[in-house]
Amino acid sequence: MSHIVLKPGKEKALLNHHHWIFSGAIASSPSYENGELLAVLSSKQLLLGHGYFNKKSSIIGRMVSFGDMLPEDAIKRNLENAYLMRQQWFKNKQTTAYRLVHGEGDQLPGLVVDCYADVLVIQIATLGMEKLKPLIIQELKRLLNPKTIYEKSLLPSRQEEGLEPFQGILEGVEPAEIAVLENGLKFSVSPIHGQKTGFFLDHREMRQHIRQLSAGKRVLNCFSYTGGFSVYAAAGGAVRVDSVDISDRAIAEAKINMQLNPTTAESQFYCEDVFEFLRRSPLDYDILILDPPAFAKKKRDQVAACRAYKDINRIAMQKMPKGSLLLTSSCSYHIDEELFQKVIFQACEEAKRSARIIGRHQLAPDHPINLAHPEGDYLKSLLLYMR
Repeated sequence: MSHIVLKPGKEKALLNHHHWIFSGAIASSPSYENGELLAVLSSKQLLLGHGYFNKKSSIIGRMVSFGDMLPEDAIKRNLENAYLMRQQWFKNKQTTAYRLVHGEGDQLPGLVVDCYADVLVIQIATLGMEKLKPLIIQELKRLLNPKTIYEKSLLPSRQEEGLEPFQGILEGVEPAEIAVLENGLKFSVSPIHGQKTGFFLDHREMRQHIRQLSAGKRVLNCFSYTGGFSVYAAAGGAVRVDSVDISDRAIAEAKINMQLNPTTAESQFYCEDVFEFLRRSPLDYDILILDPPAFAKKKRDQVAACRAYKDINRIAMQKMPKGSLLLTSSCSYHIDEELFQKVIFQACEEAKRSARIIGRHQLAPDHPINLAHPEGDYLKSLLLYMR
């Protein structure tokens, strides 16, 4: 196998099992086809592992194995380890929707696999992982024997990799609405029409936290999508649960999910822009949830995204009752936890309110973060007590 040689001192990150290689770290490389697997050597000719490389990408290489393990063997091992880890967490069948593979967190860069009952939905972000897809599918069938494997690879990053968006069946029959459980609650998931792979699995622990706080409370769920937080709040004994989302399809799905879980809570659904709703509503709620989509999809969006996060939190804070709770989140990779907290502080200052942090994001165990790859930590949440 052809090999890449790194510059002196550039091997440290790889020795610590960080997956990314930038072009500036490379001393020499052979002529290769984009997406090809290559051995990676230190400047002293030490074999560091194997990765796939793409000259079109800002991250030119991504490691799939470290040391002398062959890349195909490493991929099989890492898929099996990911599967066995999830079996520890979800074997009681109270939750049948979970992330099976979480990219670098499972040492499989460029790959996400979500499990919805007997349907697997995969997302491929890189050309190198696209070329490894036959091996991935083979191993997923061996490990889980799913009824369907469906691919939903619509990520903007694919363009930089030289890949077209793709969505379609890889194995089995077309998945329609899938009935799943999450902490015993019922949801209907649509991989074909839903956002991402169909459901936002990464907020499972925070939804459960809201469930524990909601008894006797009035709850507003903004950017409600298909009603995840709304269903949990109602299950927790909320007396009123309102949901706001600009998508009429998402609101229709949220109504279905609320009906799947009988409750005595009053509920209203508003299909409108959240910013406009917050401006016109008195916000007489005990708990308010702000979980917007990523405002910063690229690094150059950071300033505009900070302004948007500040504005929407300020509008809410200005009206929220004393003693109410605000759960505010950001899934923007380019806004880290420290910056997000500063933005929320600025929103609080401009709203002329005082707030205390009483909770932070609780990571879902099926979304592990590789200690050597802190860039995988994208989701932030603050739970605030408003004074």
